[in-house]
Amino acid sequence: MKLITLNIWGGHVRKPLLDFITAHRDIDVFCFQEVYHNAPAKISSEDRAVSLQIFSELQALLPEHKGYFRPVVGNIYGIGTFVKNSFHVLNEGEVSIHDNPVYSGSGPTHSRNMQWLECRINNKPYTILNVHGLWNGMGKSDSPERLSQSRRIRHFMDTIHAPKILCGDFNLKPDTESMKILEQGMTNLIKTHKVASTRTSLYPKTEKFADYILISPEIRSNRFEVLKDEVSDHSPLLLDFA
Repeated sequence: MKLITLNIWGGHVRKPLLDFITAHRDIDVFCFQEVYHNAPAKISSEDRAVSLQIFSELQALLPEHKGYFRPVVGNIYGIGTFVKNSFHVLNEGEVSIHDNPVYSGSGPTHSRNMQWLECRINNKPYTILNVHGLWNGMGKSDSPERLSQSRRIRHFMDTIHAPKILCGDFNLKPDTESMKILEQGMTNLIKTHKVASTRTSLYPKTEKFADYILISPEIRSNRFEVLKDEVSDHSPLLLDFA
């Protein structure tokens, strides 16, 4: 089975992104972050275009997949996972991992959730966890909120007894205590493969880590790769697993 996780940057690099998805229709599971769905306007104040219907556009390109959208801002912006129809999704839901009750409605400091899907693939159970971690405007180091976020994720993962994959844009450096909490009982493929960066040339800042895939011991990684396609300021991560 194959999985790709990607922060799609709101669909800012729209045509290359859609071409990339078309070329990778064989992928079994896509986990996306920064997804708009039937949005009247963007939440970002940055001067860049986004695709306000990108979830529907992706679904149209993936007729053999079913899309699951989990909003974090209104009902218009959040995270989404697409799973091949041949896989049996037993349950799907979300867990709150950061709360911001005073969010203004614009910018990246909104509340955060984690999307989870309990699947049966080739008669074997898996749980797939899709995360877009907190951005606080002060880099990707530890903070009380990020530590709390990781503990919430850890607490939920500890209730899962099936093989699991945790992936997404964590907005964390690899050496943080927040990452260590998530790594307990998991293999961090970014570290084991000595990845130097998960960002593309479209990202001008110096911090080159944000995106991760972590797997539980029951998962066999047949192939892991940071793809070179520049369809966002984040690189797509590919996992071939069993």
